Amino acid sequence: MKVLVVSDSHGQDLYVAKALDREWPIDAMLHLGDSQEDQDEFACILAGEDVPLYMVRGNCDYDPSYPLSRIVELAGHRILMVHGHLCSVSAGTKDLVENALGNACDIAIFGHTHKPVIDDSEPDLLILNPGSITYPRQAGRKKSYIVLELEEGKKPEAELRYF
Repeated sequence: MKVLVVSDSHGQDLYVAKALDREWPIDAMLHLGDSQEDQDEFACILAGEDVPLYMVRGNCDYDPSYPLSRIVELAGHRILMVHGHLCSVSAGTKDLVENALGNACDIAIFGHTHKPVIDDSEPDLLILNPGSITYPRQAGRKKSYIVLELEEGKKPEAELRYF
């Protein structure tokens, strides 16, 4: 299963559309907040394709229909999705890890920092941040996203991709 993971698009969907075009076909899409659009508006970039879209609310989102966090089960994996502002990811991932492990998740995905992360240092948890697809803050400031490959019974594989 191929999953496109993006975050912090802040109403600028050009690079989300480019990532979709580059990675198509996908089986699901995860957005980790600060889309700054309602879910129906954002879903239109999928152009009517039958692809599940899972979103959470970021600190710049005001659509109350977005959950602040959610657990998604895909291909036998439990994925904790948060934006990150409510679990202090700018100061580290300790709270995120505790939350994910406490909910029997094997993948924890967050945004908010605009800096990409692929961290497999926890024995039973893969920690991911796709960075920002619009306003990156890491050295080099390249727009980024993650492609997550999931297969039941196998370790998840994540690849950071840049524009």
